[in-house]
Amino acid sequence: MYESVDKVNTAQMLLFRKVYFWMSIALIITGLTSWIVSGNQAIMNFIVGTSWGIWVLLIIQFAVVWYLSARIMQMSLQAASITFILYSVLCGVTFSYIFLLFSTGTIAICFFTTAGMFLVMSLYGYFTKRDLTSMGSLLMMGLFGIIIASVVNFFFHSKTLYWIISYIGIAVFLGLTAYDTQKIKALIGQENTDENQKFALIGALALYLDFLNIFLFLLSIFGGGNRR
Repeated sequence: MYESVDKVNTAQMLLFRKVYFWMSIALIITGLTSWIVSGNQAIMNFIVGTSWGIWVLLIIQFAVVWYLSARIMQMSLQAASITFILYSVLCGVTFSYIFLLFSTGTIAICFFTTAGMFLVMSLYGYFTKRDLTSMGSLLMMGLFGIIIASVVNFFFHSKTLYWIISYIGIAVFLGLTAYDTQKIKALIGQENTDENQKFALIGALALYLDFLNIFLFLLSIFGGGNRR
């Protein structure tokens, strides 16, 4: 009996490693893409030199991530993987402007700080015996609140609201990291099937987005005094 349980746990752990593998690959691709694109003047002019360039990229990103989330179980594993990589490239293009606004040192500090915070919360979500379902509902409400407040502040440009949004944003996405990790653990199966591989991929997408948002909010706080 115990041997059977150990085999199940080992199989699930191996699949869960796939989640972190895909998340790590996506972060590497996004980082390299951002760095490379930041040195391309033509692309940067399109992103920051026009009033609509960034909106085009954001709309395409939203369309790709929506399609992947909605259709992943109907897609082949290869097609889903390629779509995920495409999304990470698009994010890299969109976030390339940070290399123009912030020093490399500031970006590195925020990245490694994010990595440490993310690791702690993800480990908590994986190993805790507490059911985080109720916390997930509150965090989603907080996320919608951040979105609404960000839209409002887009027009009013309040520095106070900007700082509030940034700090609450970090708290919300740290909480979502733990919640998403626990949800992925409950969702993912114990067999190395295409279906479970897809669950691992969609889980990696969720954690990838949590990581990126924590990083961007941290950069907005700690990078404020270290702009180029």
